[in-house]
Amino acid sequence: MRNPAIDVQAALTRAHHEEWARVVAGLTRRFGDLDIAEEAAAEAFATAVRRWPAEGVPPNPGAWLTTTAARKAIDRIRRENKRDDKHREAQMVYDGPPETVGAIDDDRLRLIFTCCHPALAMQARVALTLRMVGGLTVPEIARAFLVRETAMEQRITRAKAKIKAARVPYRVPSAEDLPARVSGVLAVLFLVFNEGYLATGPGTDPLRPGLTAEAIRLARLIRALMPDDGEAAGLLALMLLTEARGTARVSADGELVPLAEQDRGAWDASLIAEGHRLVRGRLAAAAAGTAPGRYQILAAINAVHTSARDVRDTDWTQVLALYDQLVRLDSSPIIALNRAVAVAELDGPQVALAAVDRLGDTLSGYHAYHATRADLLRRLGRSRQARAAYDKAIDLAGNTAETAYLTRRRDQPH
Repeated sequence: MRNPAIDVQAALTRAHHEEWARVVAGLTRRFGDLDIAEEAAAEAFATAVRRWPAEGVPPNPGAWLTTTAARKAIDRIRRENKRDDKHREAQMVYDGPPETVGAIDDDRLRLIFTCCHPALAMQARVALTLRMVGGLTVPEIARAFLVRETAMEQRITRAKAKIKAARVPYRVPSAEDLPARVSGVLAVLFLVFNEGYLATGPGTDPLRPGLTAEAIRLARLIRALMPDDGEAAGLLALMLLTEARGTARVSADGELVPLAEQDRGAWDASLIAEGHRLVRGRLAAAAAGTAPGRYQILAAINAVHTSARDVRDTDWTQVLALYDQLVRLDSSPIIALNRAVAVAELDGPQVALAAVDRLGDTLSGYHAYHATRADLLRRLGRSRQARAAYDKAIDLAGNTAETAYLTRRRDQPH
């Protein structure tokens, strides 16, 4: 027999995941204030935690939370002695007919674009998105990014204040601004995912599944709200195909396991299948004349890797062709570094090392540059130089699992 308390807890968790952004977004549109929206939503969920175990889960949890949050917002407006006309406007909205689902979805999209507005620093965008859209608490966000709670609270408070002072419009950007603004939103989500997938900071857990799960959840939301955006689909596919390998990336000893050495039987087949479906959909769009973007190409590269049952089956020719396509969109040295790994598989480590060495001026402070050089030098039998490169990579690595792997590789007999 199921435990009713467990059922209520599951309903609360599901409601928080599914309804938080809807409630906050709807309140932001109605009252025009992120502070009021956040506080009222939090109070509504706290009320649900107190009342649902005793009264039962309401038939429509989202409507219950929206109604309760609206009441909380109006109570706050009363307490703060807002102007009478503001109060009447709020009361009229509260007493009015319920919103359609489509309108609520539009509100959530407006909220995301507001939180990711380019007027805010990237760190502020990340924190505000996780709080206002994701519903993470300030302590949760602070722990995820190794920041004191007070500092994170101040960061979020300043971001909301800047939005209010700058009169950032609560709307979906115009058609001409939309591509650039969408890329900014996706960049926020990718940053969140990367921090969870390979966490920075010594002495911390190398992987933070909660953060990658949150990034994927928000990417699914963007995908649902913008189903025709190829890069939104590409980013979700990239996250899914990367996350699918998560359980195989760190050994029982806490050491990073590189792709070539991972147990492919431990990969998540359902995430891979979903990611492949998204990639195939984008390939079909490309065949119809829609050029793929950066995230779509990265997802396609990951699809090639996750299609191989054994590392020896990897189609490196296709991987290199995709990197060549990516370089035309993004000529960053990090993309060139990753391309060199594919070159090594096709043309040998000597050719790849020459390509990597050309990046030294711009990537000398990047641990992966030195780790890649070390591996190539090791394969060429240049042991002393390889060891020096490993030492540099270890000094710069910020992840405990990477440090453990690089140290073992450095100390292995050549």
